[in-house]
Amino acid sequence: MSTVVLIGTQWGDEGKGKITDFLAERADMIVRYQGGNNAGHTVVVEDKVYKLHLIPSGILYQDKTCIIGSGVVIDPAVLIKELKSLEDRGISTANLKISQRAHVILPYHHLLDQAEEKSKGNKKIGTTIRGIGPTYMDKSARVGIRMIDLIDQTEFEYLLKENVRVKNSMLTRVYNSEGVNYQAVLEPYRSYAEILKKYVADVSIIVNRVIEKGGNILFEGAQGTLLDLDHGTYPYVTSSNPTSGAACIGAGVGPTKIDRVIGVAKAYTTRVGEGPFPTELNDEVGAYIQNQGGEFGTTTGRPRRCGWFDGVIGRYAVRINGLNYLAITKLDVLSGLEKVKICTGYRYRDDIIEEFPASLKLLSECVPVYEELPGWQEDITSAEKLEDLPVNARKYLDRVSEVAGAPVAIIGVGSKRAQTIVTAEI
Repeated sequence: MSTVVLIGTQWGDEGKGKITDFLAERADMIVRYQGGNNAGHTVVVEDKVYKLHLIPSGILYQDKTCIIGSGVVIDPAVLIKELKSLEDRGISTANLKISQRAHVILPYHHLLDQAEEKSKGNKKIGTTIRGIGPTYMDKSARVGIRMIDLIDQTEFEYLLKENVRVKNSMLTRVYNSEGVNYQAVLEPYRSYAEILKKYVADVSIIVNRVIEKGGNILFEGAQGTLLDLDHGTYPYVTSSNPTSGAACIGAGVGPTKIDRVIGVAKAYTTRVGEGPFPTELNDEVGAYIQNQGGEFGTTTGRPRRCGWFDGVIGRYAVRINGLNYLAITKLDVLSGLEKVKICTGYRYRDDIIEEFPASLKLLSECVPVYEELPGWQEDITSAEKLEDLPVNARKYLDRVSEVAGAPVAIIGVGSKRAQTIVTAEI
């Protein structure tokens, strides 16, 4: 396995949690490299459901080291709640390490997130209102507070006082909203620091030492390619880079130390929030997929918009991330459909577009060009190898691979860890 980056190829929610959990068994270390608690992974182990938002899915394996990298923004209250939830269920968190350089989400970030989203009216982005964007803004503006600052009481008090002054001015004068009380923020965050300081470390050193010793590392991102700040459907994107290149930055390793990149894609396409979605189905088929797939956000509970597999997006994700393999999840959800479709291109006025456009104006005028394939009626949730799948399901996977331009190495046929078919050496 060596060093593998696992990314989402669509708008997030591709089932990365299941694939991360599956691959984590072979890894010595699992590294979460970006995002915040605006994302979530759902993992099912022996009928037990675990919903993780900040802690890498590998925490469910007691012999794995789990890392929260510098590219992640951390809400201490959420992280502590997640730690307690795991410990209450008998899962040790002793092997967790948090980067000193990871930035901290504070109450004024939540308020700014709410105020900014509200001010946009019908042009809102559809954020989760968890303070993620404003925290990354502070990071870029060089006024953020990092974990290393949080656990240094003197430094934290100084930085917090200045930030509260500036943020309150913005909240009250620009957004006509209430500010925060310095003391009311300081006290709970002092207690958060006491709980979390034992986990805080220089994780770049830890990760690189494992690589030097020939260890196996899995780097996991949150969200997906089309939510990437640089390469996604801007401005309907997240505030960080879920694409594979960010794994190096968020973990503190060089690009020469990455061996393979695997992209996770649903057998169809979903997205949460606002923004364009060429293959969206607003009909009974879309409702069927949403129902069968349980398509509701892990973090927000919001219903996910559903549509056919988009091969234009697939090709884009393969190119942007340098994918070696695809992992296709939720193939079982399509069972029972008479016909299944794959988008192979977009029709834009009199032209056929085969590459994903940067312009949302252009994208909004695109009509998907579909290739229709016969569906399958069989229940595939007990399939253990490729040959166990119906012929039509295998033909569908072959065509998805051809259109996207990468071989399929992993197939998910159910939500459980065991409901996974491996077709290539990873």
